[in-house]
Amino acid sequence: MGDMFRSEEMALCQMFIQPEAAYTSVSELGETGCVQFRDLNVNVNAFQRKFVTEVRRCDELERKIRYIETEIKKDGIVLPDIQDDIPRAPNPREIIDLEAHLEKTESEMIELAQNEVNMKSNYLELTELRKVLENTQGFFSDQEVLNLDSSNRAGGGDNEAAAQHRGRLGFVAGVINRERVFAFERMLWRISRGNVFLKRSDLDEPLNDPATGHPIYKTVFVAFFQGEQLKNRIKKVCTGFHASLYPCPSSHNEREEMVRNVRTRLEDLKLVLSQTEDHRSRVLATVSKNLPSWSIMVKKMKAIYHTLNLFNMDVTKKCLIGECWVPTKDLPVVQKALSDGSAAVGSTIPSFLNVIDTNEQPPTFNRTNKFTRGFQNLIDAYGVASYRECNPALYTCITFPFLFAVMFGDLGHGLILVLFGAWMVLCERKLARIRNGGEIWNIFFGGRYIILLMGLFAMYTGLVYNDVFSKSMNLFGSRWFQNYNTTTVLSNPNLQLPPNSSAVGVYPFGMDPVWQLADNKIIFLNSFKMKLSIIFGVLHMVFGVCMSVVNFTHFKRYASIFLEFVPQILFLLLLFGYMVFMMFFKWFSYNARTSIQAETPGCAPSVLIMFINMMLFKNTEPPKGCNEFMFESQPQLQKAFVLIGLCCIPWMLLGKPLYIKFTRKNKAHANHNGQLTGNIELAEGETPLPTGFSGNEENAGGAHGHDDEPMSEIYIHQAIHTIEYVLSTISHTASYLRLWALSLAHAQLSEVLWQMVLSLGLKMQGVSGAIGLFIIFGAWCLFTLAILVLMEGLSAFLHTLRLHWVEFMSKFYEGMGYAFQPFSFKAILDGEEEE
Repeated sequence: MGDMFRSEEMALCQMFIQPEAAYTSVSELGETGCVQFRDLNVNVNAFQRKFVTEVRRCDELERKIRYIETEIKKDGIVLPDIQDDIPRAPNPREIIDLEAHLEKTESEMIELAQNEVNMKSNYLELTELRKVLENTQGFFSDQEVLNLDSSNRAGGGDNEAAAQHRGRLGFVAGVINRERVFAFERMLWRISRGNVFLKRSDLDEPLNDPATGHPIYKTVFVAFFQGEQLKNRIKKVCTGFHASLYPCPSSHNEREEMVRNVRTRLEDLKLVLSQTEDHRSRVLATVSKNLPSWSIMVKKMKAIYHTLNLFNMDVTKKCLIGECWVPTKDLPVVQKALSDGSAAVGSTIPSFLNVIDTNEQPPTFNRTNKFTRGFQNLIDAYGVASYRECNPALYTCITFPFLFAVMFGDLGHGLILVLFGAWMVLCERKLARIRNGGEIWNIFFGGRYIILLMGLFAMYTGLVYNDVFSKSMNLFGSRWFQNYNTTTVLSNPNLQLPPNSSAVGVYPFGMDPVWQLADNKIIFLNSFKMKLSIIFGVLHMVFGVCMSVVNFTHFKRYASIFLEFVPQILFLLLLFGYMVFMMFFKWFSYNARTSIQAETPGCAPSVLIMFINMMLFKNTEPPKGCNEFMFESQPQLQKAFVLIGLCCIPWMLLGKPLYIKFTRKNKAHANHNGQLTGNIELAEGETPLPTGFSGNEENAGGAHGHDDEPMSEIYIHQAIHTIEYVLSTISHTASYLRLWALSLAHAQLSEVLWQMVLSLGLKMQGVSGAIGLFIIFGAWCLFTLAILVLMEGLSAFLHTLRLHWVEFMSKFYEGMGYAFQPFSFKAILDGEEEE
C-alpha cells in the first residue's frame, strides 16, 4: 500500500545473456516494458558498435516501407488499423523473408512507376501532337489564302507560281508553356527582326505532368519564316524555352490522316495505361494489408538492436553483459522474460540476473493506470519526484477537482463538463484511435478523467451555491417568510426580510433561493466565499506540512520532525489556524436573535480586524454596548499564540544547523578527503553521488539532505528556507483568496450574460419574438461555451494548478529526481504515432 503514495523501489541489475539468445531476450523485455537499460559503451562511437550493421539494415527496411507507404497513400488506399493485434518482433528467419519480400515489392513498384511515367510521357507527346494538328487547321488556311493573294498581285495568276511561292515560306509547329509565350514571342521578334510570323492558340484543358501529375497549361504555336538560317535560329530558341516541336504537314489531307493515326495510338495507349493502373492498384492493395504489421516489426527489430548496442561483450566474447534499473516488484517478470528468450532459441546456457549494490540515485517510477495517469502528469510537469519521495498525485485526484469546483461552482456549467468528459471516457477506445487530432485534442483526451471529475465537483459546488446558469432552484422551500400589513409596507418600502423575524430555520442544503432576490446578495456571498477560501486554504497548507512527516519518517530523519515540522505546523496553526477557528466560533456564537456578551444585537466582531490587532498587539474600541472579544481570556490567549509563533522562527532557523553541528563532533573525520573528493575520482560516464544519498534508504534523505555541506552553507540554506516559509505562509494564505475572487467573477459573468442576452429574448412576444428568442438563445449558448466554460474553465484550471504547485507541494515536495524510462515497444510505437 505504501508504494501507492511514493515511487516504487528500484534495483540496479546486471544481465548475462548468451549472444544467440540476446535478440529474443531483449524482445521479451521490450514486450514487458519494465527495464531501463544503461549505456555501457559511452566511449564507443555509434558507428563502431557491435550491432551497427543490423541497425543500418533496419534503416534500409524502414526506407523501403516509407516508399511503399507513400505510393499507397498516393493512390488513396486506406491502411488497416492493427491496434488490437500488434505483431511481435520477428525472429531472424522472418527478417530474411521480410527483407526479400520488401525488396521484391519495392523493385516492382519502382518498375511500375517508371513504366507508368514513360507511358504517360508518350501519352503526353501524342496528346500535344493531336492538339497541334487540330489547332493549326485555321493557321494553314490563313497562310494559303495569304500566299494566293500575294501571288495574284505579283501578276502571275498561275497556280504553279503560287505553289512555288508557298514552298519558299517555311514553318515550325509546337507546344510551349503558357507562362513563357510572351517572352518566347519577343525573342523570336528580336532574332528575326520582325521577319517571323507567329500564330498561337491556348489550349482550353490543362495537360497532366507525367512525373508529378500536376496540371500544366500550354499553348500551341506555328512560326512562319523564310530561309534555312532563320529556321535554325527558331529551333534554338524553342530549345531554350523548353518548347516541344512536332511534325505538322502543310497539306490538309495529310494532317487529317495524321490526326486519325494519332487518335488510334492514343486509344491503344490509354488502354495500356488503364491496365497498368489496375495492376498497380492490385499490388498496392495486397501490400497494404501487411504493411502496418511490417512497419511495427521493423521498428521493434530496430529498437532491439539499438538496445543491444548498449550491452558490453565480455573478454571471452561469449556473453553479453548489460546493466539496467528494474522495479523490485518486476524482478520475477524480468527473470521470466530472460528464461523465455533463452528457451525460444533453444539455448542450453540460461541467462541470469544479478542485483548489485550502488551509490547512484535510482530513477523515479510511479505506477499509474488510465485514471491516475493524468494527475501524475500534472505533478511531473512541476518536477519528477526524488527517489522514494512522497507522491502527491493520489491526493491531487481529490483536491485538484475540488479546488477547481470552488472557483467554477455552477450546476449547469459543471453538467457541460461532465457530459464532455463522460463522452471521452465512454468512447475512449474509439477516440484513442484518432490520428493527427492535434495537440489540443491530445491534451483534452489525456485529461478526460480530470475533466469528468472537475465537472462532477463543479455540479456539487453549484448545488451548494444554488447556482444554475446564474439562477437558483427552490428544492426544499425557502426558510424566509414575511406577513406584510399596512404598517410593515409603509415603514419598510424595500420589503426587507430581517432575519430576526423572518428566518424560521436553516435551509437543508446549500444557499436559500431567496438570496436570489436580495439586494445584499453580493455582500453576503462575498463574505461567505472569502471565509470558505481561507478555510480551505489553511486546511490544504496544513495537509501539505503534515505530508513532510511522511518523508521524514520514511527516510529515518526523525530529528527533522522536531526541528522542522513541529515549528512549521505550530506557526501555521497558532496564527492562521486560530483565525479559521474564530470564523467557526463566530458562526456558532452569533446569529440574528442572540448576541454573546453584548447589550445590543449586531455586535459580532470582525475576524479580520481581530487578527490584525492580534498580530500588531493593539486594540480597537468597539461600538457602544459591544465587546471587542468573543470570549473571556481571548486577549491573553492571542498574545500567547503570537509569542509562541514568533519563537518558532528562531526554532526553524537555528534548530537544524545546531543539531548538525553537535552531531558532527561525535563523528570522527565525518568529511574526510575520500568523501569530499569521491566524485572527482569517478570514471567517465558514471553518475556522481548526489548529496545526502548513500544508496541505503535508511541513511538517505532523498533530495532533502544537505548534511554534508560546510556549516556556513547550512546556515545560509536554513535561513533561506526559514524566511521562505514564514513569508510564504502569509502570502500563500492570501493566495487562496483566488478561490473567492474567481468564484465571484464566474457567478457575476453568468448573471450578466443571462440578463444582457437571454432575458432580452424571453421578453419578446409574438412570432417575431419566437424567432428572436431562437437566435438569441443560440448566441447565449455560444457565449456560455466560449466564455464561461472554456475561458473561465481554463482560468480556474490554471489557478488550481498554481495552488497545488506552489502553495501545497512546496511544503514537502522537492521534485529533484529523474523519470524511469523503460525499454518498451508500446512507448516507442505510441511516441512515433504522436510525432
